[in-house]
Amino acid sequence: MKKIIALALALVLCLALATAASADASVYYLNFKPEQDAQWQELAKVYTEKTGVPVTVVTAASGDYETTLMSEIEKSECPTLFQVNGPVGLANWTDYCYDLADTELVKHLTNEAFALKEGDAVKGVAYVIETYGIIANTKLLEKAGYTVADITNFETLKKVAEDIQARKAELGLDGAFTSAGMDGSSDWRFKTHLANMPIYYEYQADGIGDTDAIKGTYLDNYKKIWDLYINNATCEPSMIGAKTGSDALADFVLGDAVFYQNGTWEYGNCINEGMTDEQLGMLPIFIGVEGEENQGLCTGSENYWCVNGKASAEDQAATIAFLEWCITSDAGRDAMANKMGFLTPFKSFDDGYVANNALIAAADEYIAAGKTSVSWNFPTMPSENWKNGVGAALTDYAQGTGEW
Repeated sequence: MKKIIALALALVLCLALATAASADASVYYLNFKPEQDAQWQELAKVYTEKTGVPVTVVTAASGDYETTLMSEIEKSECPTLFQVNGPVGLANWTDYCYDLADTELVKHLTNEAFALKEGDAVKGVAYVIETYGIIANTKLLEKAGYTVADITNFETLKKVAEDIQARKAELGLDGAFTSAGMDGSSDWRFKTHLANMPIYYEYQADGIGDTDAIKGTYLDNYKKIWDLYINNATCEPSMIGAKTGSDALADFVLGDAVFYQNGTWEYGNCINEGMTDEQLGMLPIFIGVEGEENQGLCTGSENYWCVNGKASAEDQAATIAFLEWCITSDAGRDAMANKMGFLTPFKSFDDGYVANNALIAAADEYIAAGKTSVSWNFPTMPSENWKNGVGAALTDYAQGTGEW
């Protein structure tokens, strides 16, 4: 009962703040996630109908968020709400980040680690915790004679993938892995998420959480997994530069490939395209490091809400009220958990608002089994240009126009 009363009071407070600011205030959210654009648009509409506060959601094209933010932030009608990916992103935008330390957003966090701090100031708040690895079509895997449990390290992953590739005609497949599209809609899976693996293991070995320059201790392992992907895929390595994220998704949901490197955020796309929970599992990304049998999936966040500190005080108050409503109201929690499929770091998301997501369930199974989750270290990468250089090198190598 106390919990219900507390949530009700929080909702009343949010609505009161919003109503007070409605005459002169508005919210402009520059959304990072194209896959949740429709849900954010609908939630913004509901909030405006309830409070009278205009909420505009603009979604940046995949891979163009930073460029879009730089363009929009200088306009007279600038974003009042944007996001950064972690400490490196914060370094670029800290002067624009309002201190959220005294807001309900921070008080609702399940762990202070989800607050992005600069000194005592809270410059950003994580709003979704995500996990990625190698998504597997468990039914196709079983058809090939294997289960997820058979794959416990790089050696077994390689054995299974190469066997499936060798028997792809017999199994009615185009390849073991989906196409490794390297255009802007897909290359982040490899220049960022896959590149996290050698960085993670180097950080672990050296007992650090950041560095000015990696030593490259595990780059040979990076090569191993990249070779496995491109040589056992639905397309020839020379074709990856022409493939897109949509191509990779289609390979997977149409049953043309067994394995698909991606994350929990892809659950909705898989289900919407006709897959079922029973078909979906997830494996760690194994790269051949000693002891990786104890490795879990890659879990973390690069999604931190930031309120524009250069916006008007009225717009700042309206933006904070909107966010607090999103994480406490029934409509907001239902949208974020059940429609967007977010696993959130807020205490206000109870049993009624926990994402129904088979990929999140798979991640929880690894944690329950005592496996060590791989941290997200890619937010320490120096810049998007640095990542683009990695992506270009991966593409050139695959196409035979460059060395590893």
